[in-house]
Amino acid sequence: MQKIAAISAVLLCVVFLAGCTTSRATAPLRTASEQLLLSAAADRAAAQLSLGIPKGTRIFVDTRYFQGYDDGYAIAAIRTQMLKNGLMLVDDRLQAEAVVQVSSGALSTDQKSLLIGVPQLTVPYIPVGNSVTVPEIALFKQAEEKGVAKFVATGYDAKTGKLLATTDARYGFSHNTNHTVLLFFSWASGDVIPPGIDQNSLSFQTLTSMLPGATQ
Repeated sequence: MQKIAAISAVLLCVVFLAGCTTSRATAPLRTASEQLLLSAAADRAAAQLSLGIPKGTRIFVDTRYFQGYDDGYAIAAIRTQMLKNGLMLVDDRLQAEAVVQVSSGALSTDQKSLLIGVPQLTVPYIPVGNSVTVPEIALFKQAEEKGVAKFVATGYDAKTGKLLATTDARYGFSHNTNHTVLLFFSWASGDVIPPGIDQNSLSFQTLTSMLPGATQ
């Protein structure tokens, strides 16, 4: 009985410690971190698209074969790159001298994590049918998210359909990694936030940021 009481006391302590945090009842389909991963990868893939079509050529960007999460932003990044290459965009296909067909082979995220500790568990207790959820206990945890983009662009004559130029697949990657040590100490690293931007303003405050001498 004493062992059972001791185990119950430990479980209750863990539950009460976990109860110090709150979460939103509703949320968007993708988090801001996921959107930043996607847009950063899209920017990097789009920046590599160069068709070699003469500058000043009026082009219509055909996006029928472009699909993926947040494809609106990715298409805008590609159109911007076409402008940087000196091409002129038209919204009417009939006014175009060339059509640039863009497609996406990937525009999504991957996730992987490593946990040293105890994963979230559901523990039954008497009377039968009752249970309590014990939160994850992370002595060390590393959770990585990666954004991946793969774009291809092909240009052809608007009247004859003759191939003008095409690109090999261009890839863009981004990553964000969250680390947790001894349950409470956590920090993030990644390449989605450019230098000069206060990354702390985009992250939740953790215990480490409140320790004496911590940089705000």
